[in-house]
Amino acid sequence: MPSLSKPSRRQALRTLALSALGCSTSPFLPALAGTLADDPARRRHCILLWMTGGPSQIDTFDMKPGHANGGPFKEIATAVPGLRFSEHLPRLAAHAGSLAILRGLSTKEGDHTRASDLMHTGHLPTGPIRYPTMGASLSKALARGERDLPSFVSVSPYLPYHAGSPGFLGAAHAPLTVAALSGSGQRPDPTDGYAALTVDDAEPRPAYLARQATRLELWRTLEAGFLAEHPQAAALAAHRTVYERAIRFMTGSERALEAFDLAQEPDALRQAYGRGSFGQGCLLARRLVERGVAFVEVAMSTGSRGFPWDTHNDNFTQVARLSAELDAGWATLMTDLRQRGLLESTTILWMGEFGRTPVINAGKGRDHYPDAWSAVLAGGGIQGGAVHGRTTNDGRAVADGRIEVGDLLATLAAAVGVQPTTENLSEMGRPIKIAEGQPVTAVLA
Repeated sequence: MPSLSKPSRRQALRTLALSALGCSTSPFLPALAGTLADDPARRRHCILLWMTGGPSQIDTFDMKPGHANGGPFKEIATAVPGLRFSEHLPRLAAHAGSLAILRGLSTKEGDHTRASDLMHTGHLPTGPIRYPTMGASLSKALARGERDLPSFVSVSPYLPYHAGSPGFLGAAHAPLTVAALSGSGQRPDPTDGYAALTVDDAEPRPAYLARQATRLELWRTLEAGFLAEHPQAAALAAHRTVYERAIRFMTGSERALEAFDLAQEPDALRQAYGRGSFGQGCLLARRLVERGVAFVEVAMSTGSRGFPWDTHNDNFTQVARLSAELDAGWATLMTDLRQRGLLESTTILWMGEFGRTPVINAGKGRDHYPDAWSAVLAGGGIQGGAVHGRTTNDGRAVADGRIEVGDLLATLAAAVGVQPTTENLSEMGRPIKIAEGQPVTAVLA
């Protein structure tokens, strides 16, 4: 479905251009993406807001008022005429002109772990190929040279369900993981009222700097000699890559660790983002993007189990609370990026591993549902105020504009100026595209 708002001059010109080219899947789009990616003056970034557990589309961005499946939440108007969100997302509703809602997503996996792999990589975890997450693929394509800060950072992932592997791209493209949750889903209480998002054991100790330099010189000498004798040892090369990156991060001239010091931010801004790990993670994402980090994933993984959107029971109480946390963090991130001139160069994707069932179960909850659900894009490269796809009145099926995970990830790649057809060689020598799908041109700016 096209934008619900009056088409802008930019949108009209874009429509004419696509019409002149003949179809929405024209090679013009990959060519444009390649041009944008190769422009050294255009630094692009991506932020993935990952909703661990699978958020309910019907209770957020695809409301079904008046239907038994709709539940008790009311819908509210947004900044875009005719576009409505849940009453628990009022601040995001004000940013609707910068959001694109994809309501026709349909995927093929309802298991948490496998669906996390599918949505992060575009591939089910089967066969011998270890597919990289989109964070690894896009950060590889977007990064510009060696930097003290890593090009890919993952904030607050729930490790049992976290698909953060760089796959066949290797350790050089693995994320720096910050404040990960273990299987228990617990994190230490913060000391200042805000969630702690620090990098453990990263501060160099001044008393040991001289000894550290000597040891590093010895290690590099031994490592180089061993690798020279074992040039095919991929595991050893990966080991060296990880160590070198950690050393550069801790000792580099950019003072990379300062990016993680959220205490440098005004207290009023920190409170606006929200005191929890998601809100503070969104603030950290802005600080990292500001310093040139290509890809940041921020997971909402609070709660005793670590996957809070898995609302099999008491869905509406939980989603109201989670929506408030989401609304504060994401909306403040949009405002902060815009005020700093970063929103036009930063693309945001909101999604989880699947949606929730339209039918409300006996426990007043919603179960796993990959058949018809929603994702949201925002920011740079995105046609704000647009809606693509439509589900049936009961929410059980996609009625129009069906897309699969490959199409979603291809759209994300195109939005950040990376050709979705860009290929990387797997460990088996097979060329693998960054995304297997067609970009949804209706939501691309």
